[in-house]
Amino acid sequence: MTEYLLKVLVVGDGNVGKSSFVNRYVNGYFTKTYKMTVGVDFSTKLLPLTDTEKVRLQLWDIAGQERFISMTRIYYKGASGCIVMFDVSSNSSFLSCRQWKQDLDLKARLPSGEPVPCILLANKCDLSCRVVSAKSIDSFCKGNGFFAWMETSVKDNKNISESIRRLVEEMMSVQCARNPMEEAPLRLDAPPEDGSGAGCC
Repeated sequence: MTEYLLKVLVVGDGNVGKSSFVNRYVNGYFTKTYKMTVGVDFSTKLLPLTDTEKVRLQLWDIAGQERFISMTRIYYKGASGCIVMFDVSSNSSFLSCRQWKQDLDLKARLPSGEPVPCILLANKCDLSCRVVSAKSIDSFCKGNGFFAWMETSVKDNKNISESIRRLVEEMMSVQCARNPMEEAPLRLDAPPEDGSGAGCC
């Protein structure tokens, strides 16, 4: 069994549901009582890809408060992919996504020099008081370098696993498309010597 290690950032303004999202994905349940993330929270999840491959995801839930933004360069290092999240009932959290994406592109790149693959998640789609339309999200996604966007509801468990799976597929696809001479995704079971057989496809 081949196991890859991928670091995923989860960013966005405070109170958009990042910690709830990670908890729902990793632990499988939803709770309304969450303490504010200070700096960064770290979780891991093993995701089967095929009968012979699996991915160990490192999920970095990064605080959305302004005073922590200056520390993001440290947290972004080595990222393989990113989730930018906003709350569909908060237009300001949606508008902030441009800043989060620009911050990411400025401070983190893949070893190839390409931008880190990034998916945009429109969270809390179960709420009736949404103020951000699907048309606006689609236009924003295409204009700001996101490869895809999805509506999610942590409360209703909508598109939680699906969005992660979509991001993982994109991360693996980008890794596989690299120059064969470049480093492949980190394999936890890779042999220490010549690394023969390494690669993701």
